Amino acid sequence: MRAPDWQDFHHATGLVDAAICSAFNCRSLRSALQNAESSQRGFLVGGNEIYLAPYGNAKTQARVQFERLKASLFRSSQIDRMIKRLTDLIAEKVDEMDRAIALKGDLHDADALALFRSNRGKALMDEANVFLSSIIRISDERLTTGITEQRRNATWLRWVSVIGGLIIIIIIIIIVGGVTITIFRYAREIAETRDEVQVLNASLEQRVRSRTADLIVARDNAEVLLAEVNHRVANSLSMVSALVRLQSKGVKDQVAKDALKETQGRIDAISAVHKSPYSSGDARFVDLDQYLSGLLTNVETSMRNEGHGASLRYDLEPLKLKPDLSVNLGVIMNEWVINAFKYAYPDRAGEVRVHLKRLPEGRAELIVEDDGVGRGVEGVPKGSGLGTRIVNAMARTIGAEVEYIARHPGTGARLAFPSPAEIA
Repeated sequence: MRAPDWQDFHHATGLVDAAICSAFNCRSLRSALQNAESSQRGFLVGGNEIYLAPYGNAKTQARVQFERLKASLFRSSQIDRMIKRLTDLIAEKVDEMDRAIALKGDLHDADALALFRSNRGKALMDEANVFLSSIIRISDERLTTGITEQRRNATWLRWVSVIGGLIIIIIIIIIVGGVTITIFRYAREIAETRDEVQVLNASLEQRVRSRTADLIVARDNAEVLLAEVNHRVANSLSMVSALVRLQSKGVKDQVAKDALKETQGRIDAISAVHKSPYSSGDARFVDLDQYLSGLLTNVETSMRNEGHGASLRYDLEPLKLKPDLSVNLGVIMNEWVINAFKYAYPDRAGEVRVHLKRLPEGRAELIVEDDGVGRGVEGVPKGSGLGTRIVNAMARTIGAEVEYIARHPGTGARLAFPSPAEIA
């Protein structure tokens, strides 16, 4: 094995710096894209142009971070292919968000919603995350390699110093008079080399600490921004719910009033999930048991105020889920519980029960059941059938399975859904 020289040592230091910069730029780029996507969603949901300012800033930041990322990467055929694909993905993602915002701004809400629900933007973001994660992994591997190489070089230098000192001592013993000046000069060079190695090690540790602190600040800023967006979306949805309630008071047709009441309940279910991460302090996850219990309390109060005599009992196992999945579960549970209150006990009082629990292999289930009259002839649901269509659509979105069970007496509705591992 060839002994390393100063060129090897400086090469290892450059490798470490480049790896740290690449990983930081990757995470900053991903954060900027997520901020842009959150602002776009806020505008699409609330229609408030206040979201367009952070959206524009996030797009600009994403372009800047992408250029820095390309400049900091150690180029190879694999990296070049990733950069080329990332260029296309980011351009397509920004174009998709711009088109949705333009449609919303031109009051083409249905077209904007259809484009949003196509999941094209999510697919592009997921693929971009795959490439960014790969680049981060490659950068981390290079960082590890660089640090290992630098430590090996430092060890070689220390051994060279020790061996050189022994050689000097032997030479002093053999040729004391002739090499005295050379001995002092060589000892001074060894001391300077040791000091330079110590300075380089201290500088490296300081750079690593500084990069780590920058990453922590960037992560905290992203979490604060996401929490603020959730708060604003929740406020906007609460305002929409209030407007629907006011509209229902001015409508005389009972069918229309009932439809507006159901719409308000669905809006409240979506609004509550945006309040949950804001109040809990962790914008990444929703405490599903607390979120669902709050919805159930609101539904029970509303149904009793309308004269429905059923009572509600629930058993919810603690579970954390991402906000998107929690929204779908809240709306589905809301539809099932309201339907049970309305139709299960037409001529007597009864009980509606809700259960949430974990299942093996990363899954969980939500069950709403009653002891009432059942779903009707051949399982045909009562009402307009809109609630059933909403349940089926949202279940497909999250990869869940819907099952209706005849209980004799009563009906059970079961939703089995994926429950990804929680992230600390």
